[in-house]
This record gives sequence, C-alpha cells and structure tokens, in this order.
Amino acid sequence: MHNDPAHAVATRTAELGGVVRPSRLVREGHSRHRISQALERGLVLRVRRDWIALPSADAHLVSAARTGVVLSCVTAAERRGLWIAARPDKPHVAYPGRGRVVGPAAVVHWQRAIVPRHPDLLEDDIENILLTVASCQPYESARAIWDSALNKKAVDISHLRRLPWTGSARHLVREASPWADSGLETFVIVRLRWLGLPIRPQTWISGHRVDFLIGDRLVLQVDGGHHVGAQRAEDIRHDVELMLLGYHVIRVGYDQVMNRWPEVQEKIMHAVAQGLHKA
Repeated sequence: MHNDPAHAVATRTAELGGVVRPSRLVREGHSRHRISQALERGLVLRVRRDWIALPSADAHLVSAARTGVVLSCVTAAERRGLWIAARPDKPHVAYPGRGRVVGPAAVVHWQRAIVPRHPDLLEDDIENILLTVASCQPYESARAIWDSALNKKAVDISHLRRLPWTGSARHLVREASPWADSGLETFVIVRLRWLGLPIRPQTWISGHRVDFLIGDRLVLQVDGGHHVGAQRAEDIRHDVELMLLGYHVIRVGYDQVMNRWPEVQEKIMHAVAQGLHKA
C-alpha cells in the first residue's frame, strides 16, 4: 500500500492542506496518470478543472478553489485565531487578480494585493488580510484585528510600516499596537482616547493584573463569561484590596463594553470629573 502511486497522490495532497493544483503535483514528480488513478478511486475529488481535493478537505478551501477566490478579511483573520468582534454572516474572500470568479455566495474584496498572491494560494497572507480588513471593517473592529495580529506575532510592525499602504490602512499602520491582549482592550482604548489621559491595559497592581488603569488611580475591570464562582470571589477580594490601596474600581461586563458603551463611558466620565483618576 505504501508503494501505491494513487495513495501517494492523496498523501501529498493532504500534506499540502487537502486542496491542491494537479500541476503542482506534476511538478513534484507525480504523473498525470497517477492523479487520474487517484480520482477514479475516489481518493481525491475534482473541485474545478485546475484543482483537486481530498474528500475530507476543509470546506472553506474547497469553496475558494471552486469559485476562483482566496479566503481573506475577517474570515481568514478568524481562521488564524485573531480577535474579531463578530463572525460574519457570509465568508469574506478576495479576488486573486487572475482567472474568473464563479459567483461565490460571499463578500468579495477586489483590491490589488499589497503582497503578490501565488497562484496556488487559497488563503491570503497576513498582510493582504489586514489590507482587506482595513477597507471592509469599521475603524474599531479593523484596529482590533490589526492589534491582535501584532500581539500574536503574526506579523511585525516594522515590516508593516515598510509596505505601501493606502486608504484606511495608512492610519491603522501608524496607530496599531501589539500591547492589546484582546480586541476588547483596543475598543476601550480607542473609545477613551478623547479623554487625553494615560490608559494602560494589563497593568500589575498588588500582585494582580488589572484590565485598565486610567490616569494614576482609576481601574476599569471588564468581566467576561468566566467571571463566576471562585473567579468572581477572587475578583471581589482583589477589588477590595485595590480600594484599600487608594484605587477606585469600576467593574463592567463584556456586553456593556461591546453593546452598551454609553453606560460605561458615563461611569468613567463621572469618575474623572470627581478626580478619582488622580493620585
């Protein structure tokens, strides 16, 4: 079985991500006859004239090959584990700059790629993902994805700043930061920068990290879904410790930040008006 040429085609297809151009396999030494055998035996399937795939291949990659696009924008960002505000209703893809797009049920981005796309590519490079995100998403959501890419070391900021960005991406490359652990932190920092106060995320105070330190003494804590039970009790204990040290703590929920921001902003504005952010 190990010497079976048809199985060798399927094995190499799996190593290349499950979806591949037969022309690549031919360049690597697999004959077209072997590829035909693998197709006849159902080890691989014909996706389009110039693409084949394993029966178990990633459905998004198969769809991209079938329709003549590459996965990009928020769809590709989510697949890379970057922080996104919400999963899109439709896949986001990009036109690869060649061939014919076969009417995909998706949001298609037509910008010229900032990094050339190889013909065998079905999923954008990180730079092109950020480019499509910049033109597609509202500033806060786009900035959160750019910050997430930097935080996860998917790309280096000095590299990004050497590229010829246009449009919204020119602003994002100047403002994006690797210091936000989540998109939520990006949203808070962007929404509060008009205050003109230092806002430091993930600051260590009394042996614990706080989500945000505003000015010298105002702490903003944002609870996620895991802030229950023992975690909730520990959070309350730490809040008391912070207050005894002279800090003022505002604790809000994730939903308030993302969907009811005016409530959060009003609390912070009143705290600042009373000077609770000052040492």
